[in-house]
Amino acid sequence: MIRVLVVSGALLMSHAGDAAPLPPSLRAGPPPGLPVIIAHRGASAERPEHTLLAYERAIEEGADFIEPDLVATKDHRLVARHENEISGTTDVADKPEFAGRKRTQMIDGESVTGWFTEDFTLAELKTLRARERLPQLRPANTAFDGQAAIPTLEEIIALAKAASARTGRVIGIYPETKHPTHFQKIRLPLEPVLLAALASAGWTSANDPVFIQSFEVDNLKALRGQTEVRLVQLMAPEGASADGYSYADMRSAAGLAKVANYADAIGPERGLIIPRDKDGVLGAPTSLVADAHYAGLEVHPWTFRPENFFLAARFRQGANPVARGDAEAEIRLYLEAGIDGVFSDSPAAAAAAIGPGQPRSPSGDNRPGN
Repeated sequence: MIRVLVVSGALLMSHAGDAAPLPPSLRAGPPPGLPVIIAHRGASAERPEHTLLAYERAIEEGADFIEPDLVATKDHRLVARHENEISGTTDVADKPEFAGRKRTQMIDGESVTGWFTEDFTLAELKTLRARERLPQLRPANTAFDGQAAIPTLEEIIALAKAASARTGRVIGIYPETKHPTHFQKIRLPLEPVLLAALASAGWTSANDPVFIQSFEVDNLKALRGQTEVRLVQLMAPEGASADGYSYADMRSAAGLAKVANYADAIGPERGLIIPRDKDGVLGAPTSLVADAHYAGLEVHPWTFRPENFFLAARFRQGANPVARGDAEAEIRLYLEAGIDGVFSDSPAAAAAAIGPGQPRSPSGDNRPGN
């Protein structure tokens, strides 16, 4: 049985058997503008991820938001790296002066060996140069190895603001707090430094071009009491967050109602919206988008990538896993499922899928009303 609800002209559906009571602060569903384009680590299909090169390229391709994964330095600055272990994304292993910094530690219950940002000052990290993280899949990106430093949060904000002034359209940031429980334990909490940087930029409200995302829950709940900027609950396909919350429970109708009490959107792995089997064959869409909209949450799935290796079978072109397939068509399929934004390694593909129309804006004009 399907329950239908009309909110501010939007038709929302949910499986009645799964539905929980509407939260008091029901929002109006998807934004009235076009879906937003989130440049996943920048235009990381074309430049080494989490570099100003990648973020600049993403803005050129039409991204509405640039996405930095944030980790802390020894002197409590925030920088953009996919992980706090940096041997795969920098030349740190080639630096003899840092050989003694290599170590093993537990992060979110897993043993990790390498070099960690929390063992370096910002000045030390600035002596390193970024490298392509997936050289076998993205060999062209290795041409940019060594050209970019590790960017700070402040540099990324400055880039977004400068691009906004230059292009006449609002460019936002979509930071992820990476391993927040880990950094809290080692007394380098991410959130206070992040909020201070946002405040310094004048970004403190839900109308500002910011989303803060996390795979964890407790830090988002704490942030809800400290800021009005929009928050996003990320969801993995299985397992639990580092702070002990089941992702399966989270994406149930009852779980989504709870998420809506502290977050404005969810960021599920794309297979949770349209599942695929081990051969990449797509199945029928789930009810997750409808259920999230019913709870008043936007839906921003991750991650859309152009290489055959990542694409569903029907969108691959040829047998070479490194070759580019039809990412635009794959994104369009998810847009038809009703999503409100896309994390894409290729902002150009997302922009082509969305097509021309009214200007996208990550400002409050696109935010569902409270």
